[in-house]
This record gives sequence, structure tokens and C-alpha cells, in this order.
Amino acid sequence: MRTLRISTLIFLAALGSHITSGQQLSTVYYMNLPQNHLFNPAFKPSNGFYLGLPALTGINFNFNTNFIGFSDVFRYSASGDSVISVLHPDFDTDAFLEKIKGSNYIAPDLNIHTLGLGFRAGKDLYIFLDVMERVSGNAALPGSMFELALKGNEGFVGSTIDLTSLDASLTYYREIALGFSKDITDRLRIGARGKMLMGIAAVTVDNRQLGISVLDDYSHRMTTDVDINISGPVTVYVNGTTNNIDSVAIDESRLEDPGFWLNTSNPGFGIDLGAVYRLTERINLSAAINGFGIINWKSDISNLNASNEFLFSGFDISAVIDGTRDFDDMAEELLDSLKNSFVISEQSSAFRTILPGTLTLGASYRLTEGILLGVVSSSTLRDSRLRSSLMLSANANLGSSFSAGLSYTAINSSFDNIGAGLAFRTGPVQFYAVADKIPVMYNKVIIPSGESGDPFNLILPDRWNTLTVRLGMNLVFGNKIKKKSDRPMVVATEEMK
Repeated sequence: MRTLRISTLIFLAALGSHITSGQQLSTVYYMNLPQNHLFNPAFKPSNGFYLGLPALTGINFNFNTNFIGFSDVFRYSASGDSVISVLHPDFDTDAFLEKIKGSNYIAPDLNIHTLGLGFRAGKDLYIFLDVMERVSGNAALPGSMFELALKGNEGFVGSTIDLTSLDASLTYYREIALGFSKDITDRLRIGARGKMLMGIAAVTVDNRQLGISVLDDYSHRMTTDVDINISGPVTVYVNGTTNNIDSVAIDESRLEDPGFWLNTSNPGFGIDLGAVYRLTERINLSAAINGFGIINWKSDISNLNASNEFLFSGFDISAVIDGTRDFDDMAEELLDSLKNSFVISEQSSAFRTILPGTLTLGASYRLTEGILLGVVSSSTLRDSRLRSSLMLSANANLGSSFSAGLSYTAINSSFDNIGAGLAFRTGPVQFYAVADKIPVMYNKVIIPSGESGDPFNLILPDRWNTLTVRLGMNLVFGNKIKKKSDRPMVVATEEMK
């Protein structure tokens, strides 16, 4: 039973994530923080030296999705006295499905900045060193999956639903980056960061064919040509007779081994490039390509393949909603069918992960000595789909002791994304906090607390399909604002702002 639960979690993790390491737009872009060089390596901090202590220099969590929000999944009942979910019989399923797109994605991303170091070298050269732990993911989900699950089989009898666009993987890796920024002319500054990548663990899905045919008796025939590649501390148990997967278990002893976390057997590389151009005394233009990288996975390899057809009774959520089927039984039946369809390769084959780059373009206008207005666009080509966002921002950078930013971002088909950031110094210690999706509307879920207790109201954002939070601290020294007589290149509190 334990291995069944573990294999279920691994399968869901594989379906729930796909590699996505492109930088997300953030209010920090035009703030007076050393961390803005992570978005464009040509940016030059105002301080002469900064140090980010392990785990304290920055924790960044991103969550993005281009479809459902809270108000899509939970709605008031017709009587208005309770909140019901999409799995309730009285829920308007058609209204929910109208929110579903042909291609839907979910993209979580966690970065822990374990070490940051930067210092001025000479008149216009700045050197950066960054060490980061990254866990990245993204799931691409066809809209037809939701329609089949929620509306049932009747409208699909005799047809085949193409799920080849379903794509997924999960990656954990370490990034060690060394970079610089330097003036090339009085107007142009460039920057670059070379990155050594160390893969820790990964699950990738190569979906060449996946289709579900609904038969006359409402059973489903699934046609598969799918590879799942795993690099990590897992053991795949195989049925000796059929060579099918029996179960998948995590090797907990490996997780306790420091050698696993310091793994150097999965090497990779990446590069970030950036430039800033001073168009006028008040207008700066910027451009960067960042996030690109390649990781070659060679250790702890398991290769699984499903190239066949199999039958199962169907994954029909509408049957769960009307009470004719139990969800746990249905999910376990599907999982058993999937396990029986996969076989493990006798020879382990290395595989490769490509981290897509993000193109970031920006323009800023220095309204006053300390007030800056900016616009930034971000575009990432992933899974043959272009994902773009646009941010407008206003920033106040008052000397070296205080920086604040307010932003508005259009992303993921939503246009109510308000962000704010604040940074301040106490002596050499600089604290900062940035949130790039602050909910402006809220709703509540009524949770019963028993026959004798009052119900509990859980307040949640009404729509929250984007979340970016950054928290951290730096030790900063030499934060002196340059005068206009100095060479006017990209100093965050003067030339950029």
C-alpha cells in the first residue's frame, strides 16, 4: 500500500510539472536592489560591495497558470447561503468549462538564493557570483481532458480525444553563476553570466502519442507512445513475468546521504546576456536573454516506456458527482492500468533537459532624481507556445536607504495583477520584500465545524492565478549615489532611475 501511494505521488508529480526556468517579471526589476541583475546582467548596483548570506539573501516562489482561479472552482449555490465546488452536483459545469482553454498550463517555481556576492572592480566593471537552488515545473494540460472528465462519456462515444499535447516534467538543480557588467561606451553597458548547472533530480515526459477512445459501453481505450525518464533516488520494481511496473518507491537512505545533494554527475551549463542603452539623459532602454541552459542527466537513471493500448472503465468525474462511482476506486483503477502499460528499459539511457530562455525588453523614464517610470515585457517560447507578459511600474529610490516599487502586470489572461516592493537599510543590512500579485478581491469558503460548532469562514483570493513572492536581506557597503558629473552608466539609483 505504501509503495502504491508513493507511485501515485510520483505519477501525479510527473503530470503536474514541466520544466520552466525563465525569469518572471518582477517589481524588483527597477528597484535599487542587487537582485535586479538576475533579470538583466548588465544592471549595475549602486553599492560598491554586497553580500547575500546563505538562504537569507533571497527566497523566490512563483506560481503561474493561464486558466482557473478561485472564483471558477468555488461559487455560491443558487440559494446563496453556501459555497459549492466544481464537484458539487448543482455546480454550473458549463460555466467552468468556458474558462478552460485549448491548452492550459500550471507553472510552479521555487528559487533559494544560497549565496550572492557582488563588488566593483575598477571604474566601471562589476563582478557577480550567485549560487542558487532551483526547483522548476510546468504542466501543459489539453482542455479536452477537463471536458471528458466533467461532462462524461456520452458526447464522446465513438470518438478519440487527442492528448498528445499533454506534457510534463519536474527538475531540481543547482546553479553556480559568475558574471560581470561593464561600460562599452558612454551610452552602452553590457553584462553576461555564465552558469554551471548541477542536476540533482528530474522526471521528464516525452509524449509522442496519447489518445483516449470512448467505446459504446462507455469504457475507454487508451493508446500510448510515451517515455518517462527519471534521474533520482527512486527504485522501480518490475513484475518478473510481464516486465511491467509493479511499484515505484523513493530510496529514503539516499536522501540522507550528503553525496546525493552534492551530486556532480549531471552536468549542465547556461548563459544570461544583457545590455542597457542610455538613449537620453532621462530615458534608458534595456534588453536581456536569460534562463537558457542545458542539463545532461547521467546518474540514477530509470527509463520507462508505454507503447501499446489498454482498456479501463473510464475516468468520468460526472459519475463521482452523481454518486454512482467512488473517486478513490476510479483513480486506483486508472493508476493500475497505467502501471501495467509501462515497461522499464533493461539499459539505462541518459537524457537531456533544455531550459528555455526568456527575452526581456525594458524602457524607463527618470521623472525626477528619485522617481522612475518603467515598462518591461517578457516573452518565453515553451512547448511551441509563446508566453508573454507586460509590466508597468513606478519606483521611488531615495538615496541608498530606501527603495519602493509599485507595478501593474498583464499576464496569464488576467489584468488585475498589482505588485509592490519595499527595501530599506539599517546600517549595512538591507531588507527587502516584493509581491507581484496582490489580490484585490476576496471570497470565502464556508467550512462546517461539526453539529455543535459554528462554521468557519476561510477567506481566499477571488482570482489568484499568478503569485511571485521575494524575501531576503543583503549586507551592502559603499552605497554612495553618483553625481551627474560621473560617467552616466547603469547605476541603479542614478543612471537607470
